[in-house]
Formats: sequence, structure tokens, C-alpha cells
Amino acid sequence: MLHTLRVAIVGPGAIGLFYGSQLARAGATVRLLARSDLAVLRARGVIVHGDHPAYTVAPPAIEAFATPAEVGPVDLVVITLKNTANDRFHDLVGPLLGPDTAVLTLQNGLGADERLAALFGAGRVLGGLSFIACTRVAPGEVECFHPGTITLGEFSGPSGDRARSVATWFERAGIPTTVTDRLAEARWLKLVWNIPFNGLSIASGGLSTDRILADPKLASEVRALMDEVADGARALGYQISEEFIQSQIDVTPKLGGYKPSSLLDWQAGRDVEIEAIWGEPLRRALGAGARTARLALLYALVRSLCVSRPPSP
Repeated sequence: MLHTLRVAIVGPGAIGLFYGSQLARAGATVRLLARSDLAVLRARGVIVHGDHPAYTVAPPAIEAFATPAEVGPVDLVVITLKNTANDRFHDLVGPLLGPDTAVLTLQNGLGADERLAALFGAGRVLGGLSFIACTRVAPGEVECFHPGTITLGEFSGPSGDRARSVATWFERAGIPTTVTDRLAEARWLKLVWNIPFNGLSIASGGLSTDRILADPKLASEVRALMDEVADGARALGYQISEEFIQSQIDVTPKLGGYKPSSLLDWQAGRDVEIEAIWGEPLRRALGAGARTARLALLYALVRSLCVSRPPSP
């Protein structure tokens, strides 16, 4: 997989556009399965802003297509869809698969790995965690606050040459990438940040991460929720250290006035990944006997706010 790599990005929002542009710059053949940004992406490509001069990755280095059939089979499918669209996996991913195609989901929360395995076979599925802060600021245009890292692993067992090959491509694309044999545990590690900050940004009425941490009561709730998520993970047999929890708090001020993706979706009237980020972790933690009063309350509050919020104009 190192010599050439044909990649399909399914769900080219902020994260998909950023990773797609980076992989294209590293020499991969990148095909974006696009919808709303299709005309712009075909004409101009992707523009990326960040702590560097803005750069453009233009066709033919990166190309956009309207349907999976137009893209055709590839070596690697990278899924950056919102979990709320996972009922479309069969139609979106199926036409992209050849005999040896790997499917990497970089989605938030829990449940996507199992769904992909049920549809296409566990042996195809790689799961990944993208620790990144970026926002789509215009059609085909991304601002990256923090490029972060990726952790990935095989869904069906210990990681081997395939996972390491995919990781090497992301490394070549400038994204530090770690391969893990404990994918399920890694997903809970990411939830330590995602559950409190995504949830409290909505529950607070729209506060960015810096304003959450500047409020003593909200900052205390962040820590309490992180501890509760870690307790739920430990009840399931996963290891989350005190040092890791503290690191998730310490890294957040570096993001500045960052608005988590769930907050942006809520403010725009789009579907929020309620079940993947809060509902499914809550159910699994409860099933393992963990005490999850704060998570249960946050889940109920976020769900209520998302259901009652009117759609965007």
C-alpha cells in the first residue's frame, strides 16, 4: 500500500477536507465523495488555513465526485461522515470496495466500527481516532486550529502490516499517527474530551471551550464528567490514567476560542451525534455497572435541546 494509494474520502467536511488535502500532498490519489461543495471542489480544490500561509490543493491532485459509482473501487475508504448518516453506509461505501479495500472510520463516539463490520466484514474495518481541531469556514475551505494526531487500529484483532501501512501514509501527510492493538480502549480515551466539551458547549447555550474553562462551575463539571467517563471505561476493562485525564484539560486552552463540532451542528440546526457521543457510551457504561449520573443528565439535556431546537432557516 506504500507504493501507490487510492483514497476515497466519504464525508468531506472539515476533517475530511483537511486529511484529504494532506494525503494528496503526500502523493496519494484522493477522491472526495462530495455533495454541497461539489462545484467548488471540482473547480478550485481545497483551501487550508492554519498556523501557516494558506495553501490550495487543486485538481487533479485532489478530485471530487458526486456518486460512489463515479469514484469506483479504491485501496482505502476514509469515513468522516457524521454518525447521524451511518444508515447510508451500504449505498455510500459498497461501490468503493474492491477485493482488498480497507475501510477506516474516523468518526466520533461508539458504534460505527460494529456497523461497518456487520455490513462489509470485520476484516475490512479499521477504526481511528482523530485528535484534531478544524472547522469548515466556506465551501471547500478549512481552518485548522490544531492538526493533532491520529490513533488507529484493526477492529477484528491486533494490528498488523495493513494498519501500519495506512499509518505510514498519514505520517507522510504530516499527521503523527499511532497504531494500537486496543481500538475499543482508544475510543473511550477520546470520549474523555468529547463528552464534556461537546456536551457542555451545547448545554451552556453556545460557549466555546475557552469560555467553558473560564467559568469555575463549568470547569469543575468538565473534570467531573471526565472522571465519570473514565470510571465507565474502567468498568469495561479499559485503562484511562489520571495523567491522561489531566492532559485533556491542559491541552484545551491551546485551542483558543474553539467551538466543538457538535456545537456548530446544533447552532446550524443540523443533526447532532447524540447517540454516538453520549447515548451509546452511557448504555455501555451502565451495562458494566458504572455510576453515570452526570453523563445521564448531560445526555438527556443535550437530547432535549437538540429535539426542541428549530431547524436552521
